[in-house]
Amino acid sequence: WQVLAIYMLLAASLSEQQVLKQACPSCDASQLCNCSSMGLEFIPPGLTAKITGLNLAHNRIKHIQSQDLQQAVNLKTLLLQCNEISSIDDGSFQSLGKLELLDLSNNSLAHLSPVWFGHLFSLQHLHLQGNSYRDLGQSSPFSSLRNLSSLYLGNPQFSVIRQGNFEGIEFLHKLWIDGSNLSQYEQGSLKSIKEINHMIINLRNSNIFSEIVRDLVNSVTWLEVAEIKLPVEKKSLVQNSTRPFRIQKLTFKEALFTDQSISRAIVSLKEITSLKELQAINCALEGKGIWNTKEIARSRQSFVETITIIKVVIQNFHLFFDLEGMESQINKLKRLTIISSNVFMVPCKLARHFSSLLYLDFHDNLLVNKRLDETICERSWPSLQTLNLSQNSLKSLELTIKYIYRLPKLNNLDISLNNFGEIPDECEWPKHLKYLNLSSTQIPKVTTCIPQTLEVLDVSGNNLKEFGLQLPSLKELYLTRNQLKTLPGAAPIPNLVSLSVRRNKLNSFSKEEYVCDSPLAVRGAQVGAVHLSLMECHRSLVVSLICVLVFLVILLLVAVGYKYHVLWYLRMTWAWLQAKRKPKRAPPKDVCYDAFVSYSENDSEWVENTMVRELEQACPPFRLCLHKRDFVPGKWIVDNIIDSIEKSHKTLFVLSEHFVQSEWCKYELDFSHFRLFDENNDAAILILLEPIQSKAIPKRFCKLRKIMNTKTYLEWPAGEEQQQVFWENLKGALKS
Repeated sequence: WQVLAIYMLLAASLSEQQVLKQACPSCDASQLCNCSSMGLEFIPPGLTAKITGLNLAHNRIKHIQSQDLQQAVNLKTLLLQCNEISSIDDGSFQSLGKLELLDLSNNSLAHLSPVWFGHLFSLQHLHLQGNSYRDLGQSSPFSSLRNLSSLYLGNPQFSVIRQGNFEGIEFLHKLWIDGSNLSQYEQGSLKSIKEINHMIINLRNSNIFSEIVRDLVNSVTWLEVAEIKLPVEKKSLVQNSTRPFRIQKLTFKEALFTDQSISRAIVSLKEITSLKELQAINCALEGKGIWNTKEIARSRQSFVETITIIKVVIQNFHLFFDLEGMESQINKLKRLTIISSNVFMVPCKLARHFSSLLYLDFHDNLLVNKRLDETICERSWPSLQTLNLSQNSLKSLELTIKYIYRLPKLNNLDISLNNFGEIPDECEWPKHLKYLNLSSTQIPKVTTCIPQTLEVLDVSGNNLKEFGLQLPSLKELYLTRNQLKTLPGAAPIPNLVSLSVRRNKLNSFSKEEYVCDSPLAVRGAQVGAVHLSLMECHRSLVVSLICVLVFLVILLLVAVGYKYHVLWYLRMTWAWLQAKRKPKRAPPKDVCYDAFVSYSENDSEWVENTMVRELEQACPPFRLCLHKRDFVPGKWIVDNIIDSIEKSHKTLFVLSEHFVQSEWCKYELDFSHFRLFDENNDAAILILLEPIQSKAIPKRFCKLRKIMNTKTYLEWPAGEEQQQVFWENLKGALKS
């Protein structure tokens, strides 16, 4: 009985493994089992302890049973997203004590049970977003998840967060909540989490925003809020909160601001003394910049050092006020980025108060040279070190340089993607300029306008035909996408470390000034002293030439084969080999025709109405085999032809101009050629229906041409008296 029980267990195990192998072929090969997008409606049986990763995403699984994952005790990754899961048995994950990632997102779970996660002591990443639950229950579903690092929650139906929902979680690297329709938030719900590095929340209910910020000000390092219409908040954002605050970065995405809400937000955010960075991405501002500057000025000092604004839409931006009165709020700012936001100028008075600003990025805006004089006026941006004016509407490089010279501490300048077109011969730059990007500015040449203090120069994407500047401090030079025909000499740029010259028209360079970097065997040697093979220098070219030559050879073989009928000879050889397998002649009992008739369809009227009637109505009658009448339907044409020839005493060829040009006749000659003529027998009877020269017969039928030249054949006469003789001769030939 014990042996029988062991046998039955082994048989059941093998059966389950077979089912698993059929459902997920990849499971048989490695510890990672990919069963995604296979139309599965249940978790396949046969999962064993050797599997560490299981991907069941994008299937049609509706229910997880307690025994489905019972044996997968070493599972670390379980992906179940994008199924139709609506229910999970309480003990389904009980054996998964080593699980680190569980993804149940985008299913149909209407509630979350703490029992599901009770034994997942190693779980670090949990994805539950995109289901249909409206809340997290009355208590915390995550109380046992002490090692949880990232948590993804919420859905369009998610509406309530209660106190105690996050009990048990002390630290999260990332918390993402889809609360786009969140309508109720109990104060203190998120306060139980002691530390969150990055929290993202979609939130349309502006009344909840302030409550959430108050709960997070001591725990979150980076808070990202999306889809919100910023409220005009009267209460303090740090009410009932004690220092030290933790929040350092606040990001708004796809948010809506008004003049009033921005004014209040500036005042309120000053209270968060730990806040160092503000971002607004893909947001909209309804207003003209009429901010309550007096209230802002009366409030405390701002501790924000970095502001980033990307793709902010301001309706009627050309009517936007100059923000007079904001001067006192910007003197501590160190980094300012405004990208793709239609900035066309900064008032000089405001620019002079950016006294601490080190980094300024105005990429992809509407700055022009006339307004640049106002934006970079005398004594403006006094501490600026990095300036990005790329992809604006600057037209004059000479005027641009004139205004930039007013920035005495500037060492990094990007003015790429402006259509300058010309470059002056002499220029005066800031004395400490180290990095200059002039790429894609349509300059036709480089002149001594380029400062000699540079360590990095980018002039890619222009129309440069040569580069001969002397830049003793230069370490990096970018010359990509120009018209250079020769490499720049090494002597004028002795400290160069990196040179990029892709996509030029190079054909020469000074071999004495350059050393090899690769191949490794010649690294460090002077270029002039190294001699590499053609394959080493132009590998791709050599491979391309070989491919072209192979193609030409194949093309030549095809042409020769067509001209000399190689395909015909191959086909005939195959037919001959097939015929060789059969007996050379069919047994007498199998011969049932006097003759097999091969003729052109164009000659069918004479054959079927004249010859067949004459021969089959003779006394005694002859039995003829015609392809129209006697071939077996559905049988391969080759077998029909060979079988008909073998079952006939004679083969009768009705030759004419049509016969020579007919594909059908060609096939019949092809497959009968060896049988009829290689055996040197008299089974073939040739009838000339009309005068035809033997030269008109295709050259590949050499033996047929030889027979016509050496043997007698029957010729159909025009006169009735001669026709009677013709029939007598034909009947005699058939009887012989």
